Formats: sequence, structure tokens, C-alpha cells
Amino acid sequence: MKGLIQYTINVKGTLIDLSEPQVMGILNVTPDSFFSGSRKQTEEEIRMRVMQIVNEGGSMIDIGAYSSRPGAEDVTPREEMERLKRGMKIVREIAPEMPVSVDTFRADVAKMAVEELGADIINDISGGELDKNMFETVAKLSVPYILMHMKGTPQTMQQAPHYDDLMKEILLYFAERIQKLRDLGQKDIILDPGYGFAKTLDHNYELLANQEALKVFELPLLVGVSRKSMIYKLLGNTPNEALNGTTALNTIALQKGANILRVHDVKECVEVVNICKQLNKY
Repeated sequence: MKGLIQYTINVKGTLIDLSEPQVMGILNVTPDSFFSGSRKQTEEEIRMRVMQIVNEGGSMIDIGAYSSRPGAEDVTPREEMERLKRGMKIVREIAPEMPVSVDTFRADVAKMAVEELGADIINDISGGELDKNMFETVAKLSVPYILMHMKGTPQTMQQAPHYDDLMKEILLYFAERIQKLRDLGQKDIILDPGYGFAKTLDHNYELLANQEALKVFELPLLVGVSRKSMIYKLLGNTPNEALNGTTALNTIALQKGANILRVHDVKECVEVVNICKQLNKY
């Protein structure tokens, strides 16, 4: 965290300073996300979750209507859009000024989310691989784009992930896609290393140990490790018991340059950010 580069992103004409780490609260409007505590389907559940993110100090919301856990069932674009409409309506009633990221790999869904629902950021787990129109679409929408590293699909990514050289392949992946986005005129790009996506336990920890290497791109970094299998499989527990491990990894991620932490547990993550900020004064 010390020496974070002065990054800003343009959200509808407002510059958000990412030199101070942001806490992005997860809102899953799905029935099957891997962490059962994050599944919010009824209007009341969604309302309570949004209020919780706001009250606990979150500065962004990431809303997802398609579960990307390994082996998750496919959801039609129409169903994904309907879920997002229901969720975004409530988000905008409760937190009209809070930047909202929509977690989707579909260009048509991204376009609808921005133009009809007022979404601010597009968060694409596939790095443009699952919809060839995504890069061109976000460039035309002129919204910040979260570019994540993944191989395969949510249904196949964990079957047998293999890398000859993990960090080299991830750096090349980002370099190629950043250039494609720049060529299309995309201005704000945020990188997500993709912890838990097409990676073994060892891959995840090798990536975290070398996360500073991603600074070469001089782009802000989003990290999402919240309650993931890299924690509970290592510790022999469950997603419900993985909060302590999440806090440990979020602390390390901040020290290794993370600008945005995407989390289920907002209060605890805000505390991590505040402690790291205090430490970095000296």
C-alpha cells in the first residue's frame, strides 16, 4: 500500500481518487453464488444488503446477476438483465451517488446496464474473451472497465488449470488486451488478477506473492479474494469460516498495491484499510 500511484478513474465526469484504497461491497442478486451469505434475491434482502454496504463504509457496489463460481449453471441474458433491473432499482433508491459496477461478461447486458440502469463501471470476469463485442461496447460507453484474468469459462475454468510460467502468461494476457482496449479508445482500465479463476491453490499464492509485478502497466488494481477457496481449502474450513483468512489476504493485497478491494464483509475490510493507512504514515 505504501507508495500507491496516484490513480484516478472518471465516473460520469467525477474523478475518483484511487490513491486511497476503495472498498467495493458485493451484491449478488443470484440464487447460487458460492458464499451462501451473499445471495440476495427478494427486494427486502437486496435493500438490507445495500444499506449494510453503505452503513459499514463501502465506497462502491459491485452487483452481479450471473454466478461465476466454478461449475455454476448458465443463465440466459434475459434472466441476467431482469435480475439486474430489480437490483439496480433498489441500489439507486438507497445509494444514488455511489459508484456501481455491474459484473457481466456480456456486451448487450453491459450496454443495457449503463444506458438504461445508470451503471458506472463494467466488471468483466472474462477479459473480453466470452463476448467479442465487449471491448468495443465499453469503449463506446466511455465507462471504466475492470479487465480480469481468466482462462476458459466459469463452467470449465477449474477443471485442470495449467501454466508453463504463471506470471509471464498473466502479464502477456494483460498487455495484449490493454493494447486492444487503448486502440479502441478505452480510457479507464482497472486490472483484476483473477484470484480463484482458472488457478490452483498454488497458482493463487504465487500470484499474490508476485502481485507487485502488475504495477508495470501503471493501472489501478482490483483484488477480490473474499472468502474464496484459496483461503478455506488451505485452512480446511468453509466459505462461512473464511473471514479471518480474508482479512489477512486483504492486508497483504493492500501492501502489494491493491487500489480496490471487492469484498463480502465491508466493515472488516474498511478496518483493514484504516489500519494500513495509519501504518503508512510512518
